Amino acid sequence: MKKMNKYILWLLPVFGLFACEDEMEVYNSPENRLNFIYEPYTMADTVIPRTFVYDVETRVFDTVWLEVETMGYVEDHERSFALEQVKKGVFGLAEKLYGITFRKNTEIPVYHKEVEAFEVFDKDGKFLAVLYTDFHPRPGKRAGAWMTSYKDQWIDKKTGKNSRPHVSVVMNFTKPTENKPALLTFNEVETFLHEFGHSLHGMFANSTYRSLSGTNVYWDFVELPSQIMENFAIEKDFLNTFARHYQTGEVLPDELIKRLVDASNFNVAYACLRQISFGLLDMAWYTHNTPFEGDVKAYEQEAWKDAQILPVVQEACMSTQFSHIFAGGYAAGYYSYKWAEVLDADAFSLFKQKGIFNQEVADSFRNNILSKGGTEHPMILYKRFRGQEPSIDALLIRNGIKK
Repeated sequence: MKKMNKYILWLLPVFGLFACEDEMEVYNSPENRLNFIYEPYTMADTVIPRTFVYDVETRVFDTVWLEVETMGYVEDHERSFALEQVKKGVFGLAEKLYGITFRKNTEIPVYHKEVEAFEVFDKDGKFLAVLYTDFHPRPGKRAGAWMTSYKDQWIDKKTGKNSRPHVSVVMNFTKPTENKPALLTFNEVETFLHEFGHSLHGMFANSTYRSLSGTNVYWDFVELPSQIMENFAIEKDFLNTFARHYQTGEVLPDELIKRLVDASNFNVAYACLRQISFGLLDMAWYTHNTPFEGDVKAYEQEAWKDAQILPVVQEACMSTQFSHIFAGGYAAGYYSYKWAEVLDADAFSLFKQKGIFNQEVADSFRNNILSKGGTEHPMILYKRFRGQEPSIDALLIRNGIKK
């Protein structure tokens, strides 16, 4: 249920507040806690470090009273998704959809002892790719989750040899302890599915040129293969293949699945308008083709006025802190966040219509989207798969905005 809680946070000695190499265990603690980390050179772009005191020499103690508001549906269940079970479920999903199999190979060199390497074989038994999995945090490893292509796919035009890809999925999931296996939250299950979707895009690549292979596609098309996989996270038929409590073996109750869906849709209409407003502001700046000499705040307010529903905060100015479009690679491309949601919802609606494990739909998605890379325009590929241009209706229905 919706709650608003207030917490009193007792700040521990300062050396307990800042992550460094010999204090990495804070990531692995089973306890619920609020950590303040001072390690900006390893932070993900979306994390902003905050510090109240920083005096390593004297180890200053202090107490700070913080009022914290928790919005939406507060998670009142412990981590109950065992990583090994989730891995079986995600790999099993790929096997159901595409007929591929994963075979762990300890003979393949890896860059760290925690990394595992899998040979991936197609449904006809032919070698498809090598997949590396790297699930846990460690000193020197940056935060976040991502997919990497170490070796792209390409075809030698002289010999016809299809050089297959080597890709990885990298996460920062809680490590196992002496008493518990590695356990994931629901959001981490979604993250696993997301990055695994990117890896499928890389592994199914089948292009002549490596520059057009796999994930080398238009900026606003690259998230479709990853985000469509997230949709499976709330599908009961998929969850029942692996989602059992690591201690009791209890399957995920229908009521909890419904709560997960409801929580994901909390404030979704406002979040939608917020993303649209950022896209409008981005486009306003990058379609301005003369030197700007006006008032930045006034220009900003005019640019996104159609997507604003809350009163204007006169002291605020988004443009001066919009790092995504001025330093983060999203110049004239911020809209792709929302566009990717439109694409994945519309594409997954076909799976919903035909059955979420429907191999005919999966084969079409593989042949028309995943294997093509950037060899054709995204809209041509999408219509070939979907039979139509994407509609916003599926997203509105998924978000509970439209019946």
